[in-house]
Amino acid sequence: MHAAPDSDAAGLEQVDAGTWRCHGRWTVDGVDRLSRELERRAAPGSGRLMLQGEAILAMDTAGAWLLHSLLERWRNQGCRVVTAGFADHHLDLLTRLEELAEPPVPAPPKPLRGLHRIGKSSLDALQELFELLSFAGETFLVLLQALARPWRIRWKAVLADMENAGMRALGIVGLLSFLMGVVIAYQGAVQLRLYGANIYVADLVGLSMLRELAPLLAAIIVAGRTGSAYTAQIGTMQVTEEVAALRTIGISPFELLVLPKVISLCLALPLLSVFADVMGVLGGMVMAKLQLGLGFVPFLDRLNEAVTLRSFLLGLGKAPVFALIVVLVGCFQGFKVAGSAASVGHHTTLSVVQSIFLVIVADAWFSILFSWLNI
Repeated sequence: MHAAPDSDAAGLEQVDAGTWRCHGRWTVDGVDRLSRELERRAAPGSGRLMLQGEAILAMDTAGAWLLHSLLERWRNQGCRVVTAGFADHHLDLLTRLEELAEPPVPAPPKPLRGLHRIGKSSLDALQELFELLSFAGETFLVLLQALARPWRIRWKAVLADMENAGMRALGIVGLLSFLMGVVIAYQGAVQLRLYGANIYVADLVGLSMLRELAPLLAAIIVAGRTGSAYTAQIGTMQVTEEVAALRTIGISPFELLVLPKVISLCLALPLLSVFADVMGVLGGMVMAKLQLGLGFVPFLDRLNEAVTLRSFLLGLGKAPVFALIVVLVGCFQGFKVAGSAASVGHHTTLSVVQSIFLVIVADAWFSILFSWLNI
């Protein structure tokens, strides 16, 4: 014997093609059964639907939440749902639930592939390049204004930064330059010995180090050591909102943070390049003595003849340009930090990669320019 159906039980029935009607008690007692019934019910399709509520005998929060979920599901399927006949307190309960409901989570963007990915990466790189050029232009304007009023420059900060970027980098720059001179002399000695031209190892080491490798090596070391420190310092100030506080009280972050770094590194990197020249030549001399038996005095005599002052100045002239690249990229990435410490690490890595890349590109452009000028 089957139990008689409960006439007060909550339910949803279709009146006609575009009309549905709720009836019974939409309360917590019947939510489980009704929820399973609604899940089994097929979607009504898209288009305009009318939901009638005059037959609802009672509704609590559980029932209202179930009805709200049903309406959301129909709307997500493309239906335009219109309610009719609901009691005012039932509509008020539904409205409150809609206000308390969390906004829908947007679907994650589809991963780009193939040409779309290449195009997106190219556009992002171009946009970042334009932003960097804009940052450089603003920095040069601040620099020109400061040179017109030199008493406004924070010279103590300049000297302190020269110590950090220059003095404390002497060890690593000197060691690597010495080893680079050793490598060049060793590789050259193997070939020069075959032709009995041992003395020309001085030409090879001198021109390679003074004209090309010493400023490039010093710039790459400074980019990894000092440029990353610039990004981390300014990025941390961004996270702690110190940069915003400076702007609020009327102090320009460019004048306070960027300008001392520009001046100090443009002075420190040429000096580091000269030191790298000396250490590289010293390494070449030692290896020439050990590998070819070439004495220090003949080596220096030949070096004096082979390396002209112009070659030395051409190499030295690249250093300020490399310094500007390292400072601008380091500070630019520092100002782009936002949100958290993870962003500081991300932009610090970008700073090192971009600085080294742009330094090598600039060195290549110098080579093309010098070749075109025949110097």
